[in-house]
Amino acid sequence: MLENSVELIAPAGDMTSLQTALNSGADAVYFGAEGYNMRAGSSNFIISDFPALKALCAEFNAKSYLALNTIVYDSELKKMAQTVAAAKKVGFDAVICSDMAVVDACRKADMPFHISTQASVSNYSAVKFYAGLGAKMIVLARELTLEQVRHITGKIKADGLDVRIECFVHGAMCVAVSGRCFMSQEVFGRSANRGQCVQPCRRQYIITDPEENEELEIGTDYVMSPKDLCAIEFLDVLIDAGISGFKIEGRSRSPEYVNTVTAAYRKAIDFCKGHRNDAGFRTQFNTLTNALKKELALVYNRGFSEGFYFGKPIEAWTREYGSMAEEKKIFIGDVKKYYPKAGVAEIIMFARGLNRGDKLSILGPKTGVVTLMADSFYTNDLASSAAVKGDSVTIKSSKVRKNDKVYVLEKRM
Repeated sequence: MLENSVELIAPAGDMTSLQTALNSGADAVYFGAEGYNMRAGSSNFIISDFPALKALCAEFNAKSYLALNTIVYDSELKKMAQTVAAAKKVGFDAVICSDMAVVDACRKADMPFHISTQASVSNYSAVKFYAGLGAKMIVLARELTLEQVRHITGKIKADGLDVRIECFVHGAMCVAVSGRCFMSQEVFGRSANRGQCVQPCRRQYIITDPEENEELEIGTDYVMSPKDLCAIEFLDVLIDAGISGFKIEGRSRSPEYVNTVTAAYRKAIDFCKGHRNDAGFRTQFNTLTNALKKELALVYNRGFSEGFYFGKPIEAWTREYGSMAEEKKIFIGDVKKYYPKAGVAEIIMFARGLNRGDKLSILGPKTGVVTLMADSFYTNDLASSAAVKGDSVTIKSSKVRKNDKVYVLEKRM
């Protein structure tokens, strides 16, 4: 039975991704505050950004979650508490945290809070503990199986506990337990637990026999670099297991990634809502999710895995460095002007050129992501099949804005 409270929670590393997540159907968006979240490499937001973030989420009737989920040192407690107070003032729906100092600050400010996967909540006793402190949502450890999750949600229901369970459904997996890794700190002096991970686990390594001085290159299998989680094919099973929040990982990934992944999971959840009790549900759902998985393969991924939901992952290590996305984007120009009455964008070509049939992606902080096919367009006011650097191109498009960036999406060879 599908609960009405199921939430699709999408990542936002910057304003473009935030707008994209909302455009793509996210029920909630999570984003980081500078200095206190697990994605220090993202374009994180500062306190002065909070009112605009809240207003944009409210416009889409979406919840706003602020991630303050790193460990916090004594010298940072005052600023952290100020950040919590600012989140309360603008009306964010929750703070996501794992450090007990942040939990304490939220309790003092009467700020709703969720427990991050960084807390490695793996059992019902821990769920009761955090719920007793006032946590409204708990992101379970990623290492739990579906049966273990079901046991926890069953106990919550039986005991009438006022807390909801959230789990990751898509995105990067970490070789360390719930992402609590020390390798980046050891090798590069940049702490993963402070949001500064440089992912040394994702690289090739040479192993050396000290006695014979023989060397072997570990590259065919990246033995510390897991494939990405992809749960779209069994999303209905996760819903039936009593999970309320479905989180997409990816605050450091591109707006195209946020667009494609959020839209795909939105379609899958909505299909479950509308057809879960249909006689042919399983066949129809399989057809839908097979198609959606092909779309997911177009954007950044390291190959796909079911994670730990059905036991210890088998063949879970990626075999290539970096992304296995089937599409790559190439910058070609900027939007010069948009003509709303005609529904036409004027694009100045700065690089590469454009050919009829190309797939375009237009990005901007207020636009999000607009994807279209260049099946027909004008070059320098003449009907054309091609354009080159320096040309002015006009093309039909949904609303975009001046200075939005324009890319061609190409299939990787």
